[in-house]
Amino acid sequence: MLIEKRAQNEVSELLNNKKSQLKYRLDQEIGKCDYAGKFFEYWLTWAYDLISLEEKLKPSYFEKESIESLKAENAKLYEILLPEKYKESYVNPVYMSELFGRELGQQYGYLGVQLRRMIHLAYSHQRLPMLICVDFLLAIHLLHKADALTSATFEEAIASYASQIMPHNSDVAMNQAFNKEFDFYTKVIKTSNLQDIRYLFKFGVYITDNELATACFLNQYDKSRLDTVAKAVTTACVEGFRRDGKDISIRHNVKLAVNVGQEQLTQLMLEHLKKHNLEGFVYDVVSTEINKQYGYDHKFDNGLYMTEVWSEEKLKSLNAAAEGVESVLKDYSGILYVERFGEDPFSPVSNDERVKLSGDQQIIYQNLQNEQRQLIERYIPEQERSFCIVAFPTPEIGEFFEAIFEDILKINMLDSDFYEKVQGKIIDALDKGREVHVKGKGANSTDITVALMPISQPDKETNFVNCIADVNIPVGEVFTSPVLKGTNGLLHIENVYLEGFNFENLKLWFKDGYIDEYACTNFEDMEKGKEFIKENLLFPHKTLPIGEFAIGTNTLAYVIAEKYNIVDKLPILIVEKMGPHFAIGDTCFSWSEDTPVFNQLDGKEIIARDNEHSIKRKIDVSKAYTNCHTDITIPYDALDKITVRGDQGEIVIIKDGRFVLEGTEALNEPFNK
Repeated sequence: MLIEKRAQNEVSELLNNKKSQLKYRLDQEIGKCDYAGKFFEYWLTWAYDLISLEEKLKPSYFEKESIESLKAENAKLYEILLPEKYKESYVNPVYMSELFGRELGQQYGYLGVQLRRMIHLAYSHQRLPMLICVDFLLAIHLLHKADALTSATFEEAIASYASQIMPHNSDVAMNQAFNKEFDFYTKVIKTSNLQDIRYLFKFGVYITDNELATACFLNQYDKSRLDTVAKAVTTACVEGFRRDGKDISIRHNVKLAVNVGQEQLTQLMLEHLKKHNLEGFVYDVVSTEINKQYGYDHKFDNGLYMTEVWSEEKLKSLNAAAEGVESVLKDYSGILYVERFGEDPFSPVSNDERVKLSGDQQIIYQNLQNEQRQLIERYIPEQERSFCIVAFPTPEIGEFFEAIFEDILKINMLDSDFYEKVQGKIIDALDKGREVHVKGKGANSTDITVALMPISQPDKETNFVNCIADVNIPVGEVFTSPVLKGTNGLLHIENVYLEGFNFENLKLWFKDGYIDEYACTNFEDMEKGKEFIKENLLFPHKTLPIGEFAIGTNTLAYVIAEKYNIVDKLPILIVEKMGPHFAIGDTCFSWSEDTPVFNQLDGKEIIARDNEHSIKRKIDVSKAYTNCHTDITIPYDALDKITVRGDQGEIVIIKDGRFVLEGTEALNEPFNK
């Protein structure tokens, strides 16, 4: 069970005692004019108010409060992150450094970030971690009152806090992510009157007009059509198991990551999962991100306490948490993830005040990631789990939201049988080659050769997966794991949105399958551009292998994106189907390379499941995986040609952005309408 469910009465009493201490300390700080006095007055008030709010947060609270009152309360909780207020925010490392100096400024900012966690903790009534957060604040304030607050004493307090909160974080990592008994979000969705949109404020996340408008839109949407969508998505989730030869009957719990405002759809998906003997539970909800600069500024806050000792304790804590819920982990079957899109592309403002990991810490972090992945594999092996991802727009995409929503539904519901047959033609051509050459045109300077695995039994084997709408919706790609040696050249994307960031003129040079050099034009200083790529695409690695090469066939998605001028707002889930794409990091078969996979159309086995990097698992599994997989797509209109080269000459698949291979001409029809 979750830590918060232990000794609730005792924790509640302690929290009330802390509330009294906060009030006493606050009375001492009110009226202080110095920077530190104002800082502590703000956070002491914040913590006191959050404890008071938590006491009121019962279902009846949201029924009696007006929507105007709930909106005002929600806005106040997130006010400090608003872009127009962030310049002088107590969680902005630049501002904190101006007030207290760089080192102390980072530490003060970290304290603020941890206290902001109390919003979620209060709404989900997780009182013990609230108590730990308040203790952290009171400990720092005590040092301040005693004139003993230095960077060294702050560092000690942070290390102590990180150790105290670790069991809770490990417990949440195993329970919230995999345990259907963590049902806070699920209960909100299942027990609320979804026609009364005040329910949105029960989640405790940032609520904007996007969430309100989405909920109103879906409340009025045709229920039978929405049910058809929910059925298609959950069926695709189940089909993913069948396609990959996995037994869906041995595990029963599916976690959902969904978007606030789409509860009508979420509720239907939960119902359809039950029809497949699967128990769905919502483990995370996502709303409009209030300030992406804030996330960028605090991405590496763990650098304030990350040591070998802490990492070892973290692994022990995670292992203990996993052992405690072994039966839960062994009944978990995968994730159904609903992406949102529509926000404007984001490029962060670079600054030297935010925390960064040292070289030694990057190694610690990478090793920790590998160990955590191996831990999960012991309980939830890749061969026994699957996933499904689908995406829908939100109103922030602009005035044509409703029309775009309908067109995205068309894309998500395309006929898989048609695409499977056409893609079979492309795979037949690709399997005749030893390499594929991709060349850009115009401003796109891509010129890259991808090496393919030799096929010894062409009647039984293939290199490419014929991908329909199952784990990845929408339909439309064929993909393989390239051979690294012999994969060379330049991949250039003029504008692309990856991992939450906008990259301008991203260039990656590959040498024998690994990134050898890289550049972008996000910053005037090219070195800052390289640092941006290193932190947000390569981290924590110095280089990454090419894990996937694919040809997207969903030309309808491309035409619709061009129609509304939303290419830069689409998620990679859709964009990857709109041209050839390359993934840096692990292959699509990571952790399940030894499980045979077959295309349904012709029954051929996909043999390109390993590459020279992943095969290292045979000797040292810690060196075989990067724990990342980032797809990068070249749009059709930036393509000169895609050519297959083999012993019998060349076969052209795409020329001047259009499919020219015999049997694929129908893919060009959306271009002609």
